[in-house]
Amino acid sequence: MSLSAYGKARSTIQGAPLTADELRKTHAYWRACDYLMLGMIYLQDNPLLRESLKAEHVKNRLLGHWGPSPGLAFTHVHLMRLIKKYDLDMIFLAGPGHGAPGVLGPVYLEGTYSEIYPEKSEDEEGLREFFKQFSFPGGIGSHCTPETPGSIHEGGELGYVLSRACGAVFDNPQLIAVAVVGDGESETGPLATSWHINKFLNPIRDGAVLPILHLNGYKINNPTLLARISHEELDSLLRGYGWTP
Repeated sequence: MSLSAYGKARSTIQGAPLTADELRKTHAYWRACDYLMLGMIYLQDNPLLRESLKAEHVKNRLLGHWGPSPGLAFTHVHLMRLIKKYDLDMIFLAGPGHGAPGVLGPVYLEGTYSEIYPEKSEDEEGLREFFKQFSFPGGIGSHCTPETPGSIHEGGELGYVLSRACGAVFDNPQLIAVAVVGDGESETGPLATSWHINKFLNPIRDGAVLPILHLNGYKINNPTLLARISHEELDSLLRGYGWTP
């Protein structure tokens, strides 16, 4: 399926990179993450839907953006697969604003969140607490706040994910910094300028930055530009910046 909210999936990959079994397992893991993301945004009780949904199970005020979340989880799941397969030294930076569910879901599912916060255990009661804390009084924010295990990037302050990825690899030449750029974020001045980091960053000497442009298609109240131009124009734009899409 396409992760873009607009148009068909625009893949340039030929063949089948994953085996049928890898694809089945990866897709199942991603679907589980999607459920966790929906639960964080909507639910404060009845986390496994063991009873019919009632109004009191749903949060009174819904915060957090569904739009970027599936794509962030999709990227996170595949990167974890590659890290395990190739024993990579890699860090994941989430740029889209209010997309914390897309990071928190995979982190909870893999068990890391429960290690840091034992009360958010991997059972029904822990899941209830995990859902309820999200964007809830006394809980955690709807973007990747410092409470997120391993987080070094404030994923609600748009425009800085590429520059922070660049800074991370300068001190760690063996590191691959994967930076997911939101398409609303890409319209900010700092991010639009940050595409030029490849002019002074040498991946052989300094470490590598891998940007992933997440074409969700919409900001809070209007469409995004890069999701509305043709694939050819977008390809030309990024090649003009010095990248190979």
